Amino acid sequence: MIERYIQFVGEDEVDAIVKLAERLQDLSILHVNSTAAGGGVAEILNRLVPLMRELGLRVDWRVIRGDQEFFTVTKTFHNALQSGAVEVPRHFYEIYDRWQEINANELDLDYDVVFIHDPQPAGLVKYRKRGLWIWRCHIDVSTPNPEVWSFLRRYVSQYDAAIFHIPEFARDDLEILQLLIPPSIDPLSPKNMELPPTAVERVVRKFDVDPERPILLQVSRFDRAKDPLGVVEAYRLARRRMPGLQLVYLGSPAHDDPEGEAVYKETAEAAGGDPDIHLLMLPPDSHYEVNAFQRAATVVMQKSIREGFGLTVSEALWKKKPVIGGKTGGIKIQVIHGVTGFLAASPRTAAHYAVYLLREKRLREEMGAAGREHVRRNFLITHQLRRYLMAIAYVAKRAMWSG
Repeated sequence: MIERYIQFVGEDEVDAIVKLAERLQDLSILHVNSTAAGGGVAEILNRLVPLMRELGLRVDWRVIRGDQEFFTVTKTFHNALQSGAVEVPRHFYEIYDRWQEINANELDLDYDVVFIHDPQPAGLVKYRKRGLWIWRCHIDVSTPNPEVWSFLRRYVSQYDAAIFHIPEFARDDLEILQLLIPPSIDPLSPKNMELPPTAVERVVRKFDVDPERPILLQVSRFDRAKDPLGVVEAYRLARRRMPGLQLVYLGSPAHDDPEGEAVYKETAEAAGGDPDIHLLMLPPDSHYEVNAFQRAATVVMQKSIREGFGLTVSEALWKKKPVIGGKTGGIKIQVIHGVTGFLAASPRTAAHYAVYLLREKRLREEMGAAGREHVRRNFLITHQLRRYLMAIAYVAKRAMWSG
């Protein structure tokens, strides 16, 4: 299977991955996160874990358990860590700790290397018996709520290393090893594989969207950090100058995000019954449909206010679509302003760039080509896989030196 990626990254890259994997054959590796479907972490693990196994590595993936109350707590923590301004009731910390103990008793954590993804299962490290533990942070913790971060830092400080997307997310108050590894997309996955134009048109028409008229698209959860209300406002401003424009906001639910339904209702209310605003809430495994809409889109938007990375940006760039993104998180290393798209801090600015791109086909094509090459060089799954294997080897050697 790994050989299929040679067409994208070349033989040298694939050979390096194979040789690294051979050095790690004796290690057992575990990934733990909070959901099996919905969101970028689950998507990555669904592709990454089988690829690691294909290389002969002994890799497992487990998902923690929790009730509605627990995921309300972790969503509140998520918002507090990314925005800093969220009030957190004192008993939330007790609920968090209780579910860490429940999951530690139910999960087998006896592995040589354990990757814990994001804050939801971070407290499991308290129950560590052996092995190297790496905290993989997928969110922006650069300006967190001090109280929530202080609580979480007690756990994160017990890890052997932490991995962040970009330098701005790294923490001066962590004394453990910190590594930078951006996430990735899989060009062979159903969401990113090539699709014939007839298939794209069929999917778009199925949802009553006109493929003959320009489409402004955002693919993301119905989450306030993704600014769906700002997307609707930007569309309305652009529509004044581009009367035929349609907006498609395509999201999917995740069981660890209890706010999704409320934000969807807020967005629907803001849409006000406009027949050219299509708010699609599709199942988490609707990868084929997402692929089709990204290919059908004229311009793609990712107008996040706060963002960990924003894999939907890489997905769109891979399909040669220019992206208008928020000036936040990992979007800034994907959207190179004026090269692969534009960065916009307000709905008005986003609308301005949308109209510009909608009117300039040649510019869209140039930016699209630049975007695909940028992703090929930096954000394909082979790059992330190689960096993970290098991280395991380095942390293991470092532990041996210090031991």
